[in-house]
Amino acid sequence: MSDFFSALDVSASALSAERLRMNVISSNLANAQTTRTPEGGPYRRKDPVFEADPQKSFVNVLGKQMEMETHKVKVTDIVSDPNPPKLVYKPDHPDANPDGYVAMPNVNTMEEMVNLLTASRTYESNVTAINVTKNMMLKALEIGRK
Repeated sequence: MSDFFSALDVSASALSAERLRMNVISSNLANAQTTRTPEGGPYRRKDPVFEADPQKSFVNVLGKQMEMETHKVKVTDIVSDPNPPKLVYKPDHPDANPDGYVAMPNVNTMEEMVNLLTASRTYESNVTAINVTKNMMLKALEIGRK
């Protein structure tokens, strides 16, 4: 039964990570035209950093099954994209430099939409995995009734 709960824990952690990823992507899309931020300069695209987080369970510690250890998904950081901003010629813009160029955010809306679609599909896959795990748990309980 602990394997079922481990599977649920892993999928639940992935759901949380993907939800945060979708929030970061939404922020990137919302700020795709933001030329002035509190930090100064244009908005910088952000990305979450995921890491495998070993799941410590009594069974794994007792059996010392490190090769069978499951890993949760953990968001360790949200980093800014180091790519430079795009310079766009807009001499009438209030943030234009003396040459008439405006530093625009380094956000590619098409790339962000693909990332959002990928995150959404991954989220759906983890919801499906949770539902399959719940169904397997119910079937295992039905075996005990007969």
